[in-house]
Amino acid sequence: MSNQPYEGSYDGPYGPYDGPYEGYDPRQHQQQHQQPYAHQQQPQQQQQAQAWPGQQAYDDAAQRQQYTQQWQGQTWETQTQTPVSAADTTYLPQQQYGTAGQPLPRETPAYDPSAHGAHSAHGAHAAPTAPSTPQAPAEGSGYGPATTTGNARITDAQRARLEGRSPIIEPGMQPAALTAVLGALLSVSATIGEYALVVPLVILQAVTAAGWFRLNGMWPARQGIALAFAGALTADVALLAAGRENAPAAILGTLGVWVLLTLVLQLRSHADPDERMYGLMATVTSAALAIVATGHLAATPDAVTVGAAAVAVAILARALPLPTAASVVVALLAAAGAGVAVGGVTDLGTQGAFLGLGAGVCALIGHRVASYDYPSRFVHMTAGVALPLAAAAPAVYLLGRALG
Repeated sequence: MSNQPYEGSYDGPYGPYDGPYEGYDPRQHQQQHQQPYAHQQQPQQQQQAQAWPGQQAYDDAAQRQQYTQQWQGQTWETQTQTPVSAADTTYLPQQQYGTAGQPLPRETPAYDPSAHGAHSAHGAHAAPTAPSTPQAPAEGSGYGPATTTGNARITDAQRARLEGRSPIIEPGMQPAALTAVLGALLSVSATIGEYALVVPLVILQAVTAAGWFRLNGMWPARQGIALAFAGALTADVALLAAGRENAPAAILGTLGVWVLLTLVLQLRSHADPDERMYGLMATVTSAALAIVATGHLAATPDAVTVGAAAVAVAILARALPLPTAASVVVALLAAAGAGVAVGGVTDLGTQGAFLGLGAGVCALIGHRVASYDYPSRFVHMTAGVALPLAAAAPAVYLLGRALG
């Protein structure tokens, strides 16, 4: 078939026709339909031509795009793009490229397979590029260099270990304040009665059992903590049932039973021998400290009142920012002074100074133990709070019986 006009005559039902028969021209057909609106579009085209000279060329390109056959198929582009129709391009913002004084946009190089192959062939001879390094942060920004794994937060104990400093880190003032509060509760509740004394004593025993395991780096040790705390409760119940006269039998008997129970449980464990031995020692020591704290319940009320007050004052004095030797001397003097002051209210009188001094010495030993081997903050808030009072229980019981 040819696009040339047909020359000849045609004899149809409407009469003969002589003349050239031209094919269908869509542009001519559209121009005939657009003639009634030509007079409306001329003022707008004149305004656009005056406003921007390159608009006419843009409109011609869009008009030619309407009659261009569009093909949609798979291409070699690596990014997915939304197909844009010719009708949508008329609503795009007018670009100022091509006008006087405006630079053209930077062209993106097309994908060239031959160039890619040449680059791969000569890639072995190319010089290696230096790896990109993160830029150093500006001074005073408060942020470290950029990393792919993040900067792990280290504790004060870990920092001291890395720097090679002393393994002794004292608890500080906040644990000392908690120790003083718990000691004051013991001192006041002892004047009320033995059943009132049980409440702060149970709190002391629970914190002691948990703090010793944490001090040894064993956490969470739920079974060991529960076993030690159960031994302390058993000693309390046995003491309340047997009376203060039979306090040594109740405390030592409970301690012996719990050591045997701990041995049986560790023998049934499937852990390594070294780990079982370490767990056995930690559990026995934790149970012993929690059970020995029952000595506050076994001592006389006056001895508990003086001894607990002396421990509270001694630990507060030990937490003062003084040199170690001076701090120890001040703490012992404060304990003796608290014993004299509180002893004057009770029947002990001035003999309370000896009781306060003895309780203060034991409390400082417990305080020192809680400060050893790079303890964490959690160790300070558990062992650092409970060990001074738990360690002072035997002295309170023995000196109270001797002085009473």
